[in-house]
Amino acid sequence: MSQRISREELVTLYNIEINFFDELEESGLLKTETEDEVKYLYYEDLPAFERFVNWHYDLEVNLPGLEVISHLLDQIETLQAERRNLFYRKGHNFILGNEEE
Repeated sequence: MSQRISREELVTLYNIEINFFDELEESGLLKTETEDEVKYLYYEDLPAFERFVNWHYDLEVNLPGLEVISHLLDQIETLQAERRNLFYRKGHNFILGNEEE
């Protein structure tokens, strides 16, 4: 079982509004698990949560802006993965003596 932290603990530790956490969840930017009416965030999702908190509170990026930034970063990651795959395939074909592109 993965480790997790409750919404209430996060709100206290990061000194944020509970409403902000709920908005992140409602928008789909955070995935939570509910148990006994307590919402939890898995530790593996903390880096994304911390980015959203920093962008919102330090840079004053609103929720729609967070959604756009998150979407664009996801697209960049996807394109970089596709580029790596193409590079690997092209390099692999070259090593095997295939000159097809």
